[in-house]
Amino acid sequence: MKPMGRDVVIVGAGVAGTSVFVQLIRALARADGPRVRSVRLVDPRPVGWGVAFGDSDPLLLCNSAAEVNSLLADRLDDFVDYLRQRHGWTGTPQDCVPRARMAEYCHDRWAEARRTATALGVGTEHVRAAAAAIGTGPDGRRLVRLEGPAGRELPADAVVVCTGVHRPRVPDGFAALTAHPRYLDSPYPAGRLRDGVRPGSRVLVLGTRQSAVDAALLLGRDGHHVTMTSPSGLLPAVRLSLGAPPHPLPPVERIASLDPHDPALEDKVLRHVVEGVRLLSDRPLRRQASTAADPVERLREETALVDAGVCAWPGVVVAALEAVIELGAVLPAGRRHALMRRFAWFTDRYATAMTVVNAHRLLALFDTGALRVAGSYPRAVSAADDDGWRITWPGAGEPERFGLVVNATGFLPPELYRSPDGQTLHLSGGVTPSGATAVDHLEADLRVRARPGAPPEPVWVAGVGTHVRIPFSNHLRNVARQARRVAEEVAGPADGEPGGSQGQ
Repeated sequence: MKPMGRDVVIVGAGVAGTSVFVQLIRALARADGPRVRSVRLVDPRPVGWGVAFGDSDPLLLCNSAAEVNSLLADRLDDFVDYLRQRHGWTGTPQDCVPRARMAEYCHDRWAEARRTATALGVGTEHVRAAAAAIGTGPDGRRLVRLEGPAGRELPADAVVVCTGVHRPRVPDGFAALTAHPRYLDSPYPAGRLRDGVRPGSRVLVLGTRQSAVDAALLLGRDGHHVTMTSPSGLLPAVRLSLGAPPHPLPPVERIASLDPHDPALEDKVLRHVVEGVRLLSDRPLRRQASTAADPVERLREETALVDAGVCAWPGVVVAALEAVIELGAVLPAGRRHALMRRFAWFTDRYATAMTVVNAHRLLALFDTGALRVAGSYPRAVSAADDDGWRITWPGAGEPERFGLVVNATGFLPPELYRSPDGQTLHLSGGVTPSGATAVDHLEADLRVRARPGAPPEPVWVAGVGTHVRIPFSNHLRNVARQARRVAEEVAGPADGEPGGSQGQ
């Protein structure tokens, strides 16, 4: 007979996985008696030190304010309190801090939760391995299969998939060249840019958004000459930080209750956002951003607007993201995708705007000539072992030479794939069998189902992997809310028990 209590496996130990773990232990501490016997956190990296925040280089900042980075959905000031108590931090809740502080926070809260779990009699373990698949055993329990020749399997009554981003995108024109020794598929960890680059190198950074900004800052600091390029040529907009709204914004909040079938939905979303900005400033919205065609001049003008304190639009961004997340959860998939396409311009430049601290750093590199933005994307690319890369620009004559190419175009979202027989879920990044189909549907409970309307499986998804249902699935305040919901379900009664909903 199986011992009392459920065995839980959380796949992924970044922010989402850590948040699920911490809030699960908190839920168990409030319960009459632990219904969970063990919790395993599966990740090859140290807890908290994922791709998003797991870099100790102090130049890399969180892009969101400290006040919106709590792991706990019911304690929004937890990260700020941690910074002040553990590090003597004297900043404001709107400030951005080095990403390593977020990783340390996750790791420390995990360690505290482990001690609480031990006191409750709940076993915990950090399994330093990557998960490849989730199968079904003969007794109906799930088996989390780990990568490696041994093929170790962890039995579980509940599995929470919290895998973040790991697979870099392949930029246009480079599909056959990614194995070149002077090509880096990502700027992270930052040590790769220090250890593998010759002093004073000429480096081509593919991309002009957040990852590319990080790459340019890291390379420029170390004395390299950097060229950024992308099809759009657009740098992110500039703001103080991604912080909480300064006060309630009813027009923006009403976005969540708009009619999902309204043919004018997109126009109404935009109208509500503009009305929200008007509540924060009498300055016309068109005068809160630059329209300069040159990306460097636009960066300079938008930085000056933030420095002058006349840039109010960032104050609506978190409220708008959260309202669209709530609205998107009830939209049919096609309409949700159409909504996101309509506002791609907002997502690409404004929802993911850079902090003004990084804007000043970039301007310093532009002003010294250490950094430039190419006027177009490469027309042709060739690689040579002797001197790196030859890049041909549209309308140009001789190719331009670079010693290194850094891909900073971002990462593909994580996905689950179901095997042809329906018995196994494969995690993206591993070996996916022929005929497997992507899991492209989640319902409100964030549980995996074989098809819409089918009975739920004892597998939940939290964090970035919820992108199949949730817009802006990496928004940290929403991730913490998802983690709390999942944690409470896993800690609660099982299916068949009074008040229960969990399948086993």
